Amino acid sequence: MVDGKIEAIIFDLGNVLIDFDHMLAADRMSNFCEKSGKQIYSLFFNSQITTLFEAGRVTPDEFFAQVKQALNLKMDFNTFLPIWNEIFFFSAKNRAVFSIASSLRGRYKTAVLSNVNTLHFEYLKRAFPIFPIFDHVFTSFELGVTKPEEAIYHSALEALGVSAEKAFYTDDRPELVEGARALGIQGFVFKGAQQLEADLCSLGVEV
Repeated sequence: MVDGKIEAIIFDLGNVLIDFDHMLAADRMSNFCEKSGKQIYSLFFNSQITTLFEAGRVTPDEFFAQVKQALNLKMDFNTFLPIWNEIFFFSAKNRAVFSIASSLRGRYKTAVLSNVNTLHFEYLKRAFPIFPIFDHVFTSFELGVTKPEEAIYHSALEALGVSAEKAFYTDDRPELVEGARALGIQGFVFKGAQQLEADLCSLGVEV
């Protein structure tokens, strides 16, 4: 571990390390019901059932059953699964962030902290082999709680063995950064790899 204030660097996953677009799934689902892609997105992707799924409080089968009923989808689970999962892509921005994360390995504790459901996470592990470079990968569905609830940040800090003020956290969603900052974590809103590097350097982190 290097000398200095920051000992652990925690990355959000979606739109930081991996980009995604829920409309890709919504538009494909629209072929199996009477709702448009925009209607599906507004009714479904910000719904309570999705939040419960990310918190691991409903099973994949229960989640699909509720989605199927809510949208009157004319498909089975095996048809739904690839549509649900194939929304992710690895952009030039993601590659730059991954390069920064790789450069920190071995000198700082590194981690991913993500609101993610089990289906997406299992798919991401197969399709995007980025996770092995991190010391820890914390997922909401495994921890049973989602950001910005305090418990999820506390769990990450405890597992990393660092105090809040010695942890750096970046996330593209300001409200999730604020949740981390409320606990004393050094939180920064993600605005691209160049800004991320500047934010790290501002706290003495050697990138």
